[in-house]
Amino acid sequence: MIDSGEIEILLVEDNPTDLELALRVFKKHRIANRIEVARDGVEALDFLFGEGAHASRGTVVIPKVILLDLKLPKVGGIEVLRRIKGDPRTRAIPIVVLTSSREEKDLLESYQLGVNSYIVKPVDFDQFSECLRDIGMYWLLSNTPPKIHAPQ
Repeated sequence: MIDSGEIEILLVEDNPTDLELALRVFKKHRIANRIEVARDGVEALDFLFGEGAHASRGTVVIPKVILLDLKLPKVGGIEVLRRIKGDPRTRAIPIVVLTSSREEKDLLESYQLGVNSYIVKPVDFDQFSECLRDIGMYWLLSNTPPKIHAPQ
């Protein structure tokens, strides 16, 4: 999915059903032209920092927003959030936690680490679709982000 175009969304999601739905919603509403998908925490970090399987891509192109599930294999979402917000090269990238976790400790820790928004995934298909549409519309069309310099 990598080319020279600007990446608008990094979608970090391991659930194939939620992933497929998200991609369909974004396509249907023409919300994002460029979506990169990471299916676990390691893949997300490798993509952002140009390491591992993504070492050859460099880090010039970074996402406008990251949609991050917390319950991920290999490296959990909280640790991914900690690494992104702890690095000055990626700290300013907006992150929306989109998770099934209603645990107060996850909510609190996410905000303490600097998440921009925490959304519990709606169970209802139509509500989930509407939620994703609204996220995309706000973070890609309404929000005014700072100029972010890609990690070096």
